[in-house]
Amino acid sequence: MSVTAAKGFTAAGIAAGIKESGNPDLALVVNNGPCRAAAGVFTSNRVKAAPVLWSEQVLKGGEVTAVVLNSGGANACTGPKGFQDTHATAEKVADVLGHSAGEVAVASTGLIGVLLPMDKLLPGIEKASAQLSEHGGEKAAIAVKTTDTVHKTAVATGGGWTVGGMAKGAGMLAPGLATMLVVLTTDADLESATLDTALRDATRTTFDRVDSDGCMSTNDTVLLLASGASEITPRYEEFAEAVRTVCDDLARQLIGDAEGASKDIRIEVINAATEDDAVEVGRSIARNNLLKCAIHGEDPNWGRVLSAIGTTQAVFDPDRLNVAINGVWVCKNGSVGEDRELVDMRYREVKITADLAAGSESAVIWANDLTADYVHENSAYSS
Repeated sequence: MSVTAAKGFTAAGIAAGIKESGNPDLALVVNNGPCRAAAGVFTSNRVKAAPVLWSEQVLKGGEVTAVVLNSGGANACTGPKGFQDTHATAEKVADVLGHSAGEVAVASTGLIGVLLPMDKLLPGIEKASAQLSEHGGEKAAIAVKTTDTVHKTAVATGGGWTVGGMAKGAGMLAPGLATMLVVLTTDADLESATLDTALRDATRTTFDRVDSDGCMSTNDTVLLLASGASEITPRYEEFAEAVRTVCDDLARQLIGDAEGASKDIRIEVINAATEDDAVEVGRSIARNNLLKCAIHGEDPNWGRVLSAIGTTQAVFDPDRLNVAINGVWVCKNGSVGEDRELVDMRYREVKITADLAAGSESAVIWANDLTADYVHENSAYSS
């Protein structure tokens, strides 16, 4: 159920001592070929972590032999020394595996503005390489957790080929990408350009539409590696759907594990003039803190939904807006609809439907409620 579900990949996850807790904090994923095509999508934050800057350059070559990931430190906003440390990390992996550092992607997660303990990280790479296994995917997924309470893996299969993946993410969950580290693998035989198209198509409607807390990370990284070990080249449509399925599964797991959340909110915007309008409206609703507090209190306060819609540039007539919460149309034609007392909000998932009555396009955004636990966890994050 992870990055080693596809043939041609080995992985490991170990405790290198980066985290003071002693929990696992270093993962290694290796593509043993015969092919090493790869694609990647990264944060759109203008403040980018050193590993993102490094891996963006690596992906320009279209091949990745290995990915080394650490938790316990983001290596973001660490200046030239931070980039040197990323380079040294890639060089160490290359030396251990006998490959080029230019084919080693690096990903980090944790506190921003703190240098990594290289005296622990570099020996950890040797330790991880010695434990590489076709069954090491789960340990790798565990090693990249920060505030995650569970590790996250997913898999989809085709006709003789597989797509597997792992993800981490629980806080700073917002586009571009949602705040995460994700490694996807496949044993399909495909070129990097095809991987790139499939990955971008998938992330656009999955990770890019997770908006838990409106905060964008400096470290977002989503990688897709192909080993070609199945010796099968699937139809693009079939492969792209498998990648989308795995990304969608992982994105839902991110929302389900968001920091402090007690409700998962599915926001569907329908009958929009354009898809961009639907996404803009969905994101505005997702980021409305008053609404998120109301959802936490199981209060179907539809007025806050309309208020959020009204802050956007989307095409709509205020007197034609309709809103449903868990299937009850509490707002009709911009005014009072069905009795709000009919809305049952006892369960984890809350569904909000916003009908713009302006066209035929739609989009779904996932968000969470705003809780005291979220505030507490993030007030104490670096202490």
